[in-house]
Amino acid sequence: MSYKFDFRIYQRKFNRPLQTSQGLWSIRQGIIIRLVDETGKFSLGEIAPISWLGSESFEQALDFCCQLPARLNDEIIFSIPKELPACQFGFESVGENIKKSMQNVFTPWGNKIKNYQYSGLLPSGAAALQVWQTLWNQGYRTFKWKIGVGEIQEEFKIFEQLTKAIFQMESLAFLRLDANGGLSYANACKWLQVCDNIRVDDRFKLNIEFIEQPLPVNQFEVILELRDRYSTPIALDESVATLNQMQECYQQGWRGIFVIKPCIAGSPLELRQFCQTYKIDTVFSSVFETKIGKQYALNLAAELSSNDRALGFGVNHWFEDDEETWLKHLWQNI
Repeated sequence: MSYKFDFRIYQRKFNRPLQTSQGLWSIRQGIIIRLVDETGKFSLGEIAPISWLGSESFEQALDFCCQLPARLNDEIIFSIPKELPACQFGFESVGENIKKSMQNVFTPWGNKIKNYQYSGLLPSGAAALQVWQTLWNQGYRTFKWKIGVGEIQEEFKIFEQLTKAIFQMESLAFLRLDANGGLSYANACKWLQVCDNIRVDDRFKLNIEFIEQPLPVNQFEVILELRDRYSTPIALDESVATLNQMQECYQQGWRGIFVIKPCIAGSPLELRQFCQTYKIDTVFSSVFETKIGKQYALNLAAELSSNDRALGFGVNHWFEDDEETWLKHLWQNI
């Protein structure tokens, strides 16, 4: 099948820079693509790369789109190299949508997204102490907080205040700690020990669900050692950012939690095959994509999630723009 192809770039400014151990992130850049089939039916897709998480860079994705011809076919779409996983996801997803003929025009701002349970992303540092209550009032019961950003003793103090505050609530809550690979071995041990102490305290109505990517990708064997030493679960994120990495970690013995960010993972078809074959423990998560990429990602999460873990898509509060308005404008001008 042949498709007419075009694309547009978007930029969204975070209402506050996202601070991780990898630095500050202020603007989300991505690409909206459109494929039109021979009957005039068209569908929108999204390419939302994050190079520091393991995908291609925005510049590489844009260069790839610029080099493509004005008409594409299935052979081109399904031969995108694995080195461009965000492009693979974007093109294959939109191609799948056209083939399924789910609707004549894919307008994600008009689609009703299933009411999943989400994990709300807190700002790093002391700002989390103000934001968590707002998210709680919005219905969140799972929270994610970045660690390895500031000095460890200061983070421990904030962590103690945060856990005590959440403990005062009547409902059971879950907290995920995300280091983005930024901890030293010594500090990873300290964090895991602190979390172990909370997990065995029956008075707490707070579950430290896991620590995410405590050490850099190149310290996989050490992460395995920490997994076996402490009771607090460890989840891999940057280590399993793409499908190739997921396969490598599984082959090397990882049977813990896989944080899957579909928009940068690669081919949806191959991701399905991997998850269904090995029945891995998954947490599907956002890369701050728009509603276009989110719809495809949530469809995969609904199909492939093997547990009741909250999905890591509680990030809308990080933007203040009117997404529906500018997406409609972008769509109308493609």
